[in-house]
Amino acid sequence: MLTMALKVFDLSCEHDHVFEGWFSSRDSFQDQLAQGLVRCPVCHSDQITRRVSAPHLNVSHLRAGSAPRAEPAARSESVPQGRAAVAAPSGDQLARLQAEVLRQIRRIVRQTDDVGSRFADEARRMHNGEIEERPIRGQASLQECRDLVDEGISIMPIPDILDDDRLQ
Repeated sequence: MLTMALKVFDLSCEHDHVFEGWFSSRDSFQDQLAQGLVRCPVCHSDQITRRVSAPHLNVSHLRAGSAPRAEPAARSESVPQGRAAVAAPSGDQLARLQAEVLRQIRRIVRQTDDVGSRFADEARRMHNGEIEERPIRGQASLQECRDLVDEGISIMPIPDILDDDRLQ
């Protein structure tokens, strides 16, 4: 089994959308950023900055010679009455969970009708009751998106990573 330590950085774009980026190293992050490969998942901006984040320190080896670790039964006493203790998922479990979430989101995206550059017109026609509502996706300019929002039409950008058609 191959395991790789990943650097998890808190990132944001110039519109203050905050998101995480996972990289094999700081240099990998810098290289991808320089190539324009790091983009905001909300607005697709490539103007990305690293935010200050708390580091994860693995200090379990420092406790090896000190006081013995509390047994699970002892820890459960600190859990409020009527509540169950919850264990955090392991790294492998978390990776599987994230992969499953991405699969489900991609499945949902595939079930939408790709209307291409007609997105703004189709969304507006549905909003106005001219055509039956259905889940759609497509492309729209920033101004078209702003106009739709101003008209009270809910839209959401779909990052390329979630749209299999745009990855080809």
